[in-house]
Amino acid sequence: MSIRIEAVASVDERGQMVIPKAIRERMGLKPGDKLAISVMESGGKPCCITLVRTEELAERVRDILGPAVKDIL
Repeated sequence: MSIRIEAVASVDERGQMVIPKAIRERMGLKPGDKLAISVMESGGKPCCITLVRTEELAERVRDILGPAVKDIL
């Protein structure tokens, strides 16, 4: 996995931000798609946010918890 800055977005007066079209297209994002927002901290202060498709997040959680749940049941 690599991380790089792809674009810069502004937050408007309503607190909304638009994901640039090129990124939406590349990610295959459609109206109504759900994204989970995670906040990272540095020195006890929020510094970064990450957007993850909820489907991808659910899959990762299943991958991590699946074996543990299997052992319990």
